Amino acid sequence: MTLRLDLLRHGETELGGGLRGSLDDALTAKGWQQMRDAVVGQGPWDRLISSPLQRCALFAQALGAQLDVPVSLEPDLQELHFGAWEGQSAAALMETDAQGLGLFWANPYEFTPPQGEPVIQFSARVLGAVTRLHQAYAGQRVLLISHGGVMRLLLAQARGLPREQLLNVEVGHGALFGLQVEADGVLKEGR
Repeated sequence: MTLRLDLLRHGETELGGGLRGSLDDALTAKGWQQMRDAVVGQGPWDRLISSPLQRCALFAQALGAQLDVPVSLEPDLQELHFGAWEGQSAAALMETDAQGLGLFWANPYEFTPPQGEPVIQFSARVLGAVTRLHQAYAGQRVLLISHGGVMRLLLAQARGLPREQLLNVEVGHGALFGLQVEADGVLKEGR
């Protein structure tokens, strides 16, 4: 049986762009509006699953209360931990670690930011969570509220992209995508 999984990225955050990773900054008013706009006319969902970071979880809790659907937090759907790069912009990293940033952009599976989480481990963590979601909620439609990296990973898998193209997947603030998760773990894009 298929799990219908809609993916919603959090909106703009107070501390702005850059590699947010494990940082737990709040949404701006614009960020809240981006997420509200994304879900208008969408669904219905049987449940909401969210990253526990506040930029996702607070919106999930508010939407769950509004729609009267259950909300669960899933720590394995948090963003990639960027280690020493957390909170830094690409422009700042170009000045301090241009070589590392270039290697990461070229193939994030082959280069890990200093003290960061290897993308191969991040991938296993996220895909393991999606497998558990399928086991628990097959036949349902679930809204997953998460991060750009999580969504890039899942969309790249669904699109059959080579690993080194992971960062080529575009996922803006408040972006909403649909996936189907099949019983065999295969991901397909579309609702």
